[in-house]
Amino acid sequence: MTVAPYRLESSWQPDGGPNGRFTFSLFNLSNVALSGFTLVYTSLTRVVDAQACENATFVRRNANFHAFAPPTGFSLQPGGSWTFTVSGLHRPARHCTDGAKSAYITLADGRHVTIAVSDLLLEGRVSEPPPVLLPEGRLPLPFSLQPWPADIDAKPGDDFPVVLYPKEGSAADDVRAVSVILSLCRRLFESDHAPFNLVASPQGRALQFLVDATIVPEGYRISFSATQITLSFADAAGRQYGLTSLAQLLHGARSKPQTFRFPISGTISDEPRYGWRGCHLDVSRQFYPTANIKRLIDILAWLKLNIFHWHLTDDEAWRLEIKAYPELTTTGVLRGPDEPLLPQLGNSAEPVGGFYSQEDVRDIVAHAAELHVEIIPEIDIPGHSTATLTALPDLTDGQEAPESYHSVQGYPNNALNPAIPLTYEFLEKVLDEMVELFPSSYLHIGGDEVANGSWLASPLAKALMEKEGISGTFALQSYFLTRVKHMLTARGRKLAGWNEVAHGGGVAAKDTLLMAWENPQVGIDLAREGYDVVMTPGQAYYLDMVQAEAFQEPGASWAGTVSPAHTYAYEAEGDFPEDLKGKMKGVQACIWSEHFLSRGYFNRLVFPRLPAVAEAAWTPRAKKDWYRFAAIVPLSPKL
Repeated sequence: MTVAPYRLESSWQPDGGPNGRFTFSLFNLSNVALSGFTLVYTSLTRVVDAQACENATFVRRNANFHAFAPPTGFSLQPGGSWTFTVSGLHRPARHCTDGAKSAYITLADGRHVTIAVSDLLLEGRVSEPPPVLLPEGRLPLPFSLQPWPADIDAKPGDDFPVVLYPKEGSAADDVRAVSVILSLCRRLFESDHAPFNLVASPQGRALQFLVDATIVPEGYRISFSATQITLSFADAAGRQYGLTSLAQLLHGARSKPQTFRFPISGTISDEPRYGWRGCHLDVSRQFYPTANIKRLIDILAWLKLNIFHWHLTDDEAWRLEIKAYPELTTTGVLRGPDEPLLPQLGNSAEPVGGFYSQEDVRDIVAHAAELHVEIIPEIDIPGHSTATLTALPDLTDGQEAPESYHSVQGYPNNALNPAIPLTYEFLEKVLDEMVELFPSSYLHIGGDEVANGSWLASPLAKALMEKEGISGTFALQSYFLTRVKHMLTARGRKLAGWNEVAHGGGVAAKDTLLMAWENPQVGIDLAREGYDVVMTPGQAYYLDMVQAEAFQEPGASWAGTVSPAHTYAYEAEGDFPEDLKGKMKGVQACIWSEHFLSRGYFNRLVFPRLPAVAEAAWTPRAKKDWYRFAAIVPLSPKL
């Protein structure tokens, strides 16, 4: 391992500016003096006042990319350090991940060298032990089921079968279903004993399958006896969920026999609380290899979640291969000091990229379909389109001033222009390829966080607004999204989007599903306007939020502190009036990747909160039990 020749350390102090100040110290650990260089770091706590720095010169910022230069003539000697302060911050720092995520220096000869980066220290705060996220659990019934079923009346046995196997004469589809869940268990728990066998075993228990049309879709019923288990269901999804519950019961009884048991008699009658039980993943900010995507889908299936919302594009990268526009996955994914897109969110001197080929997508879609997980793809438009516009500059109005508006994340002029005809030609071709790749009934088009003031400095946009009698950014966005909805309808697809799709008049509510993320009341308001709604409020279901107040806790904090207990207890229906509850289609966890620089960060932030959302999506409110959940959730697989 090569030791970095330089290290950047930082702290945040509450004084020195309206949102406090950073103090940075660059240490020269090499044997050579350093001069004529520029320091670059990436940070979600952005500089908004370029002049508010001491002992350094502000060079440039683009979103999370910041560049500073030392004073003229400065030379950093071996073993020495250069310290400077930055006061013009857009918000105060509250957690260790609010500082620099990565850094590099650009030398006088143009070479780039990665710098080691230490955690941010917050002045006046002490390092505390990690918070206890789960209490000591307690079990009213000694069964490892997650999510907990709608109804269970079963007696625990003194032992458990070595395996479960299809009863002789089982239909081929039932045997195949057993094989699918057997493979799922093998992938999730590689060293564990398999719960199923296709051949009868004298140490096992026979599994009988019965189709029962009286059971609701996705529901199942399991009857236990000392010699046989009967699984009843009405559809393939219900059969899978029943098999998954049996696998969970055996997994718990085998791995923690002092805590969990396997039923010897009784029944489980189960069905989901909501039809939409989702998990979103942002792969634009950080790229996840195909194997990781498939493992996450495996985990969703294990938790009986049935929607994978795949956020494929954003300002930071376009990750989906579109054969009509190869530039999207060449120019539109490369981030680095000398690449088309600047380093962001933990990138250093080394260029990074990554995208999903159409072959990858077909493989992942087939993998998910086998597990009854539907993939909802998202291309985020019209905002969050920096990568798109970098790859396809013909989609911009050349007469629009370069930084006439900025997104909330600090990206300049990052929205597709509704007044450029090529915008619609581009989207037609993209959607043509997407509908061939994704069989889902919904395509998600984003529609979020378009900055107020977008396009108002574009002569083409102003001419369109005058022609159509449109006033303001959001009315123009509504015009744009209405055209996109027509494109989707023509292709037999329905529009899904974030709650801002309703801004400026919105789009027709029929065949439109919106995700309420800004706050819970938004969902009720959307339902009143006639939209189908999925509840995914940042205050409870955004899994990138910090889980405790301590400064060394990683994650974002704009929606507050979201402990696992809060995620579990939150009731998405909230104050929905009775006559609107039919518009609420379900709930969804969202995994935004700004803070996920490693698998360790991912697992720390996503678990146990993802299983908590899964239980909220499946288990009736009256059957939820935080202490029971805490006892079972340590058995859940992680990425």
